[in-house]
Amino acid sequence: MELADYGHARNFRKCAKPTSVVFLPWDGGSFFKSDLVIPESLSKFFSMYLLFAIGFKGGHELSKTAFSQEHLFTLIACSIMAIIVPIYAYFVLKIKLDKHNAAALAGSFGSISAVTFVTAGAFLHNLKVEYGGFIVAGMALMESPAIVIAVVLDRLNKNKMNGGGAINWKALLHEALFGSSIYLLVGALIVGYITGDSGWKAEKVFADDLFKGILTFFLLDMGISAARRFKELANVGFFLIAAAVILMVVNATIGLILTKLIEMPVGDALMFVVLCASASYIAVPAAMKDMIPEANPSIYLTVALSIVFPINIVAGIPLYYYLVTST
Repeated sequence: MELADYGHARNFRKCAKPTSVVFLPWDGGSFFKSDLVIPESLSKFFSMYLLFAIGFKGGHELSKTAFSQEHLFTLIACSIMAIIVPIYAYFVLKIKLDKHNAAALAGSFGSISAVTFVTAGAFLHNLKVEYGGFIVAGMALMESPAIVIAVVLDRLNKNKMNGGGAINWKALLHEALFGSSIYLLVGALIVGYITGDSGWKAEKVFADDLFKGILTFFLLDMGISAARRFKELANVGFFLIAAAVILMVVNATIGLILTKLIEMPVGDALMFVVLCASASYIAVPAAMKDMIPEANPSIYLTVALSIVFPINIVAGIPLYYYLVTST
């Protein structure tokens, strides 16, 4: 039976929105040596805006939602995935990678991509499907543990090898809990929750009406960055490309199974699967640069940004939605 025979197949076409595929036309820019570039200051602002907007909106939705058993189970599932993914990914990746690079890349897979999450939210908005604000809390919950676990795995290996590599727990926990992205996200979540409807009415123009336009420009910037790293794919090798795809598929599958066990509504289910399948190319690389300096950024950053991110944006989100609504 062809895919077109399924009633839900039409949802694949919903991905053909500027916020989902905007970076594709610009990928050729690196090959044609275009000088198109987004200023770094604007790129930073776009990232900060998106984190604030999604956190604020999530807090507003959370203020209107009574905490339920499903919410509790979902947050537990988020915690479980945040712990087990970097651990099992580490042992898979160290088959071919040295321990430092395996730990750093495992941390990336164990954490999440806020931009992929935001894009999935825009996808649901196009379909007029709602998702709960509490899932934003789940996103915040999933971002930090992988950083801690990756560093612990690396330090344990150092201790085994030469008796050194003591863990600076104060610096590690500070980076994990108060890094700029998690701090801004959680702060906006709290503000949105406290101010409720009155705060949302006051900030709706900024936090909602401008959202799609800024997301479009941010994804354009990500497309340019990803394209410029395509040449580095040759350096990471076939194993890493295959491992990235396999880990993404396995994590999405585990997430999908958990959504069925918990009986999540469609919107929450998609957002959870997207969190499970994504890889961090902002928070984790920033932490790994200082915490595991021996790891090669061209490996963990290229895999997350040039393999996992584009696949999730172009094909993953509509595919996950199809699976969530048809299984």
